[in-house]
Amino acid sequence: MNQQKTTQVLSPTRHFSVLLSPTPRGARLARLLAVEWMRDHEVPYGVTEAATQLVAELAANAATHGRVAGRSFRLALLSRPDALRIEVTDTRGEDRPRLQPTCPEGESGRGLILVEALADRWGVELGPVPRKTVWAEVDLAHR
Repeated sequence: MNQQKTTQVLSPTRHFSVLLSPTPRGARLARLLAVEWMRDHEVPYGVTEAATQLVAELAANAATHGRVAGRSFRLALLSRPDALRIEVTDTRGEDRPRLQPTCPEGESGRGLILVEALADRWGVELGPVPRKTVWAEVDLAHR
């Protein structure tokens, strides 16, 4: 009996990952590195614009709320043919981010509202302890 061998062709995925200090400077560097990586990989402008804001918000949250002395946060960008995924991992797994009502006079508390508005999908993955990853995806097709 003749058996045919099939080969599965996987969609190419490009990725970038870096550890950064959980400081305002680390959050700014995350945004700058993401912009350069997206430029180098010819990510479409509309996606780059949304993704830059998402990286800024998620990195600022990691530096502000996920900060643990002596522990870095990780920024990862994963580009697939259909979407760009942004992941920010910190070591405050017990502090799960969630949308909350904001005060109009308040100076903070709008980051996840922006994430909700800019991302096509987003969520939080816990583990391994003590880590959590907040991720957001931006579809490439309609931007």
